[in-house]
Amino acid sequence: MARSRVGPDDARSWLLVDGARPELFDAAHGSRADQVVLDIEDAVDPARKDEARTGVVQWLSDGDRSAWVRINDHETPFWEDDVAALSGVPGLLGVVLAKAEAAEHVTETFDRLGGSTPVLALVESALGIEESVGIARARGTFRLAFGSGDYRRDTGTGADDLAMAYPRSRLVVASRIGGLPGPIDGPTVSASLPVLREQSAVTVSLGLTGKLCLDPDEAPVVNEVISPAPSDVAWAQDFLADFEARGQVIRDGSDRPRLARARRIERLARTFGVRPA
Repeated sequence: MARSRVGPDDARSWLLVDGARPELFDAAHGSRADQVVLDIEDAVDPARKDEARTGVVQWLSDGDRSAWVRINDHETPFWEDDVAALSGVPGLLGVVLAKAEAAEHVTETFDRLGGSTPVLALVESALGIEESVGIARARGTFRLAFGSGDYRRDTGTGADDLAMAYPRSRLVVASRIGGLPGPIDGPTVSASLPVLREQSAVTVSLGLTGKLCLDPDEAPVVNEVISPAPSDVAWAQDFLADFEARGQVIRDGSDRPRLARARRIERLARTFGVRPA
């Protein structure tokens, strides 16, 4: 029986799994990641694309299995084969479109998949960042994600927090303009869990609400850091109780933003199962 997962709108940890290694799929499916992404793009050598695609489709079609699939970008010869093979596959939750650089890349993918499969647009280049508002507004776009490694290769940008703040913030703003859930940050390459914890905290501080993971062991750390802290949940519950007790009266200009924050924390606490301190 499949484990109950946090839905993709609120999902914090998105676990990337090599699509050419089907022996890893079951373990990933049973991990603590909020969502699983079978990767048939960067993880797979071009000579093995057909084999990996077939293996992913077979796994998704067998019983109580489900996952997202990262497909090849719209400008490659593999994209058309990917969407044709995945269209109508029962266990497909959605696709992660690599190297999205234009709204039509998303819309054409969405239409080819039948017009109901969500498309998570992975923005990985300078052009993609500049076009992010259009991508966020495109029909079929479900959420944005940041392909930080390819972005650094494209721009020559360093990996430090200051250098990465601009593209991350652009995706946060684009998501807000497009009416999407918060964007998903790129993965932490270091195997150090303390480093992962620090970088996940930066993710949260910039307004991103999810993070790509490269190993199942990363998921619990990402989930913890991106979730509201128990002390925040206690504050939210106390504030909302006081608000109700005074007849839902707005006292001053600071009440509205605090009310919105408290309601968001309370909703996420319920979703993630976080109890007050």
